[in-house]
Amino acid sequence: MKIIDVLHKDAIQTDLKATDKKGILEELVGPVATIAQVDAEELVRVLLERERLGSTGIGGGIGIPHGKLKRLDNLVLGFGISRQGVDFESMDGRPTHIFFVLVTPENSTGLHLRLLARISKILKNDILKERLMSADDPEQILRLIQEEDVDF
Repeated sequence: MKIIDVLHKDAIQTDLKATDKKGILEELVGPVATIAQVDAEELVRVLLERERLGSTGIGGGIGIPHGKLKRLDNLVLGFGISRQGVDFESMDGRPTHIFFVLVTPENSTGLHLRLLARISKILKNDILKERLMSADDPEQILRLIQEEDVDF
């Protein structure tokens, strides 16, 4: 499964305004909760519980908050950019700018892990990260991700 297959244009936010972890999660979750038809507060709670196990700020300006919900039928993926950067308790201690938020059904561990790995893989490309940071609309972000998310 490719990222582009599950990333909804409506769940792409190009200018996150929050200045802390909880605020970023609340902002990211809005469109994702709508698409998944789940309660946004419950989804934020699930993501914060996952964050307590260890930050999903992987460093290099990247955060991939993720969680599982029992009542979810299909996985949902969202994307956001924080232009100013946020303290997301990243492994490298630096601000986080680029976020993917992934929510999967509780029984989909394999799919969950494969998609996390795929996201991590494409975000190792510093040129892609720079291009994402300068993108200003969801269509452009989808194109950039599609160009990078290829099978070998």
